[in-house]
Amino acid sequence: MKIVYIANTDWYLYNFRRNLMVAAQESGHDVLALSPPGPYGARLNDLGISWQPLEMNRSGTNPLEELKCVWTLSRILREKQADLVHSFTIKGTLHGSLACIAARTRARVNAVAGLGFIFTSGSLKARLLRFPVGLLLKVAMGGANTRVILQNPDDVRAIQQASLAPENNIRLILGSGVDCIRFSPRRSPAEPESISVLLAARLLRPKGIEDFVEASRLLRKQGASIRFLLAGTPDPGNPDSIEESSVREWVKEGLVEWLGHVEDMPSLMSEVDVFVLPTYYGEGLPRSLIEAAASGLALITTDIPGCREVVSHEEDGLRVPVRDPQSLASAIRRLDNDRELTVRLGNAAREKATQLFDERIVVEKTLAVYKELDVAETELDAVTLR
Repeated sequence: MKIVYIANTDWYLYNFRRNLMVAAQESGHDVLALSPPGPYGARLNDLGISWQPLEMNRSGTNPLEELKCVWTLSRILREKQADLVHSFTIKGTLHGSLACIAARTRARVNAVAGLGFIFTSGSLKARLLRFPVGLLLKVAMGGANTRVILQNPDDVRAIQQASLAPENNIRLILGSGVDCIRFSPRRSPAEPESISVLLAARLLRPKGIEDFVEASRLLRKQGASIRFLLAGTPDPGNPDSIEESSVREWVKEGLVEWLGHVEDMPSLMSEVDVFVLPTYYGEGLPRSLIEAAASGLALITTDIPGCREVVSHEEDGLRVPVRDPQSLASAIRRLDNDRELTVRLGNAAREKATQLFDERIVVEKTLAVYKELDVAETELDAVTLR
């Protein structure tokens, strides 16, 4: 099959889906990747994955611009004679599906990792967009030769309750997977006098960045000397992005060490003890959380969809209420005081990651969805010929 992958950043394709695309090619499929231009497109080409730029505004809401993007996509799909389109995120789902319909592409897979800004934000812009986007999603997720991949059971229930997709079209695959060989424990946890705590994420308010900083402030007032490390950069394409000036103020205040963008995450995770993600974002299944689990780190996260699948409270991590810096600070202090617990939770997290979240499992299940659609199309062709 000719498979076209569509995402709203080349960074996402490279970091989260490159091994899926390589596996698809090794299985005999012809692969093309499309995304807005960026530095990671060339890296995909270097890996032997055909990538080309697509003019798509991640945060754009201008109807004419969006229709132009859909039209461009449909033209590419016709020219490339695409058999299947695999789109990521809600915007990718909308654009990719509408383009598929216009180009009469045989099959499509929509991977929605969390319900995102439009369905989780309380802003006026999000509320105004929710109804029309919901209607378009029903079109995008419908159709006999369509599959919708969701990353956690809560999102499955939410999609079903909102009647956004037929039940037969939904497939549950836990996350985008992580390389449990590349991410692995490299030293004995909790060696230093005080633990080091890492939060790695896009610097968005709903990721709980400000709660992380406030937890640091509370613990410093209590005399703790715990290191708070923050990895990630602002995301100007997202209205919930934190300004760089705010981050620099936190650094100046001594609350966090800001690492910016980190290329080598396995090495960074091998040098810390605890990974924290106090998110209240519409997560699918947070990649950073399963990377930390594979690295054998003790995990602290919030009790929300997606995070619940990674962390079972008191078994392989700790869960805290959303937007509660005091509870977050208490959980961090608890691990600082109880090193045996820190080690036990980290070991259990590693075991769970290898059993459920290894990328080889995710790739195998995703390729099975492609085969399912290919077989369905072949059977339909046979019926038509008869």
